[in-house]
Amino acid sequence: MAESLGTLILVLCGCGSVAQMELSGFAKAQFLSVNIAFGFAVTAGSYVCAGVSGAHLNPAVSLAMFFYKKITWRLLLVYCLAQFIGALFGAAFVYLLYFDALYAYSGGNWTVYGPQATAGIFASYPSEHLGALNGLSDQVIATATLIICILAINDQDNNPVPQGLQPLVVGIVVLLVGLSMGFNCGYPINPARDLAPRIFTALAGWGLEVFR
Repeated sequence: MAESLGTLILVLCGCGSVAQMELSGFAKAQFLSVNIAFGFAVTAGSYVCAGVSGAHLNPAVSLAMFFYKKITWRLLLVYCLAQFIGALFGAAFVYLLYFDALYAYSGGNWTVYGPQATAGIFASYPSEHLGALNGLSDQVIATATLIICILAINDQDNNPVPQGLQPLVVGIVVLLVGLSMGFNCGYPINPARDLAPRIFTALAGWGLEVFR
């Protein structure tokens, strides 16, 4: 429950900032503000559930914790499922919150690509210049950067962050990753945050093109 709620907050606030940017034609938000929003969304989501679940909010983080023997494989599955459910509801709330704006912007034509595309509000899509191999390396490098920093932040033998400030510092790391590695495809370094909203859009009218 805690992981679901924390991930819901992450997706609601993060994807909500993308919706403001896209639907206002960049008048109400910009690339920088979206990255700041995602950073603070991670911080807020982490504060919601850190004391209960440890605030993984990300299957990649949970997998790293499994490899470091911090959680069992059964708990890994529970965490990933909870994160997926939270992200799914977060995407649904963004859809409900901005439904009228989505309709006004696209005329009710939910599209994945093109000048009035709106699927990118919910999930990340590659830039036209990006090939498959470069896309893979982009995600490996960005996700590895996040995981290494999170492990360092929580390492008691490595100048650890004071208790209670970890969510803020992790949010700053996410902001840094976004500002330095977000150009190619929006740094989808969280499988739950990307896959669950992508599935939601497929069901909500964007169709299977969201998986192309």
